[in-house]
Amino acid sequence: MKSISIKGSKRESVGKKATKALRNAGQVPCVIYGGDQPMHFSATELAFKNLVYTPDAHTVEIEVDGAKIRAILQDIQFHPVTDRILHIDFYQIFDEKEVTMNIPVRFIGSAPGVRNGGVLRKNNRKLRVKALPDNLPDFIEADISKLKIGNKLYVTALEHDDYSFMHPDNTVVCQVRTSRVAVEEEEEEEEGAEGAEGEAAAPAEAAAE
Repeated sequence: MKSISIKGSKRESVGKKATKALRNAGQVPCVIYGGDQPMHFSATELAFKNLVYTPDAHTVEIEVDGAKIRAILQDIQFHPVTDRILHIDFYQIFDEKEVTMNIPVRFIGSAPGVRNGGVLRKNNRKLRVKALPDNLPDFIEADISKLKIGNKLYVTALEHDDYSFMHPDNTVVCQVRTSRVAVEEEEEEEEGAEGAEGEAAAPAEAAAE
């Protein structure tokens, strides 16, 4: 998995007044959990651009006062009106310890069901996986090239040796559902077939007379 580097400064004070002052100065207050004790630091809001405003998943290398810590984003809070980042929680990771993380799903292929008028419904655009940090994937590929109308792709079809899914086996990743257009086309085909049968029957009856 790709990693993003963030450089921050250790926070000496974590009270509301100090936190407000940081935000007024364009800094984002952060905490790293998972180590011996929580580490409080701050960094400029711009430093998180490639981590927060992207559909991709990343690990993070955080440098605080010369010390480097590997982590993943655990939680983030935004301002309800301005959408500015208010606070970020990170979780420290270690090479030998498995970690759980949400990974984006990348859908590949062309579903026959969609070509026949169905609609692809993406039930889960992200899946929660558990793995060692070095085995975390950038994304999970979901091949939809065999899905016909009515078919579902379950999480069990995406199993991988490097990581495990934290979802029940019956979790649906995506499915091809029948659209109104597909139903109307099927009805028109059926009506056309019935009409052709009627036309074929009429000459036969006339010949019998």
